[in-house]
Amino acid sequence: MTKLRWGILGCAGIAIRACIPGIQQSQTGVVSAIASRNLEKSQEVAAKLDIPTAYGSYEELIADPNIDAIYIPLPNHLHKEWTIRAAQAGKHVLCEKPAALTAAEVEEMVTVSEEAGVLFAEAFMYRHHPRYERVKEIMQSGEIGDIRGIHGTFTFSNPNDSKNVRFVREWGGGSVYDVGCYPLSAARFLLDREPEAVTTHAFFSPEHDNVDMMMSGLVEFSGNVALTFDCGMWASFRNTLEILGSKGRIVIPSAFVTPTEESGHFQVYAGNEQREEKVPFLNQYALQVDDMAYAAWGEKPQRFPARDAILNLKIIDACLQSATERARVQL
Repeated sequence: MTKLRWGILGCAGIAIRACIPGIQQSQTGVVSAIASRNLEKSQEVAAKLDIPTAYGSYEELIADPNIDAIYIPLPNHLHKEWTIRAAQAGKHVLCEKPAALTAAEVEEMVTVSEEAGVLFAEAFMYRHHPRYERVKEIMQSGEIGDIRGIHGTFTFSNPNDSKNVRFVREWGGGSVYDVGCYPLSAARFLLDREPEAVTTHAFFSPEHDNVDMMMSGLVEFSGNVALTFDCGMWASFRNTLEILGSKGRIVIPSAFVTPTEESGHFQVYAGNEQREEKVPFLNQYALQVDDMAYAAWGEKPQRFPARDAILNLKIIDACLQSATERARVQL
């Protein structure tokens, strides 16, 4: 079977821990090269993860004719530049979330990708796990009744890491960019509609370049349904999702990261009945790259079109505007 040949643009932790192993465990992909602005660093990672080629610049990797697709785990403010450069070089692009700093930036990235005839995808790996299709199935079956609301959380605590790129405002730091984007995207996905308005409150920390270290919000959808969410980088760890219906609810204790076999399971409460829905232990990162490969080969359409990333950033834009202005923002 032909393999999609991947190049990794940077040696970020998410690439080393998750995406590179995901590609290597996928049905369709192989990691052919990795680049860093520090050649010794890329050589070290290449040796550790059995990657054939290491480059000392991003430009060299993008110019490599033996690379079909580029994965970009760079700091958020670099996503636009390197997505555009990779697309113009004829490479498909899988870009870490958030795709960029604003919806306008993502619009430009998607347009360039379309003009270049390459694929672009925002790396929300959790959406590719089949358990979410099962969740939607239960929601649409009427088992838990009419959907009344969704509540999502994603928090962790890392305030003392002074060199963390998440604490640099101009680089797209802050909790809504880093983890709040997950419940925001999940609500859009599960409800199959776009929000109408957003109201948020944030803790902007002077100790951390005034990025939002915590944000809580209300996202209004049509049909009298809303998402309530909170996200943070200075709070106890959680990553949960609850879908509340008129007759029951679905509780996903580990909604976005599933490090163990059991962590992908979720509970359904309907009337007086309760059950655990068990799902297979699958590598979400592998499923994500398989989706791009099959689309690149023309075998299946992308599950999440490139322009979906623009809609994700529109909500983040509104969340930050609302928190800054202390006002409800209509979309």
